[in-house]
Amino acid sequence: MFVDPVGGYNRSNRNGVSNVPTASDRRRLGPFGRWANAALLTVVLLAGAAGPAAARDVTDSVGRKVQVPDRVERVMAAGPPASVLVYMLAPEKMIGWNTRPREAELPYLNPQVRDLPEIGRLTGRGNTASLETVMKAKPDVIVDFGNVNPTYISLAERTQSQTGIPYLLIDGHFGRTVEALRLLGSILGVSERAETLARRTEAIFHAVDEASRAVPAAQHPRVYLARRANGLESGNRGSINTEIIERAGGINVVDAGREGGGLVAVSLEQVLRWNPDTIITADRNFVSEAKSNSAWAGVEAVKKQRIFRSPTLPFGWIDGPPSVNRLLGLQWLSHLFFPKSSPGDIRGDARDFYRLFYQVNLSDAELDRLLQ
Repeated sequence: MFVDPVGGYNRSNRNGVSNVPTASDRRRLGPFGRWANAALLTVVLLAGAAGPAAARDVTDSVGRKVQVPDRVERVMAAGPPASVLVYMLAPEKMIGWNTRPREAELPYLNPQVRDLPEIGRLTGRGNTASLETVMKAKPDVIVDFGNVNPTYISLAERTQSQTGIPYLLIDGHFGRTVEALRLLGSILGVSERAETLARRTEAIFHAVDEASRAVPAAQHPRVYLARRANGLESGNRGSINTEIIERAGGINVVDAGREGGGLVAVSLEQVLRWNPDTIITADRNFVSEAKSNSAWAGVEAVKKQRIFRSPTLPFGWIDGPPSVNRLLGLQWLSHLFFPKSSPGDIRGDARDFYRLFYQVNLSDAELDRLLQ
């Protein structure tokens, strides 16, 4: 039976059969029937009056005006950097991971997010989430965190237009981490937590900057970031992948002969010409390669045994992915570059960071495994 909120009963249902009650119907239903029909009419009227969910306009990092629900409860991250940011701010609002965490990563993640499904990614290399997948997941908003150049703006506009789901671009450059935390925190309705993380970020930046300034520029390390097993991919100066090294006070030796950042393929001959005194890597295989391959023996960092492999659980400390996880990597680099002027110790820094940002308390064994 269908009810018309204005005229009472519709004259027929979807099969064309009359819904208008007869006199015998009214006698049979009696007072209860009249009450039930009135109650149903009230429900319909209230539902119509409620209308669509309340919404508000927000402005993302590139100045786009985006209308989002007044209460955001389901968030999809467009790529791994955004996953980290959303996880740190509001793990309860995540609807899934771009790539399901590996077994080794699970102890370093909050239990409430360990079993979330894999939903793919919209950005970066090998995007795997189709528009159908996105719409089926029914997020309230999509968040992208990282570069905000025209390519990503175009993707955001196209995806939002095709799905009808609000798509937010948050600037992921390292120096703007504080602003990113506060901006997304306000949008997701977790401003108090965002402020806590933002203030801690400011304190980390200040301590690292002070440690760097305490050492003469001529004594700052000349650093090469070695990516992949052969170590022959790196980040150009200013790259989102290497800006953490530069912020910590290291001199990035990679000069690709062009302005702007980005990943670059290099030759071993170029590395020998740059001759870094310090090499940073996240790849266990590269450490073995550099020590066993005589071609690397001429690099000063190899001669001095200054090859440092950064921890990677649950996320890389340098750039895997380039998100807020890099804050701990910044502290780690500061201790490596300027051990005499950096306050505290990396073990204590790591324990505090995981408790506050990842919301997990590390055991001594987990901390040992992380820092080995």
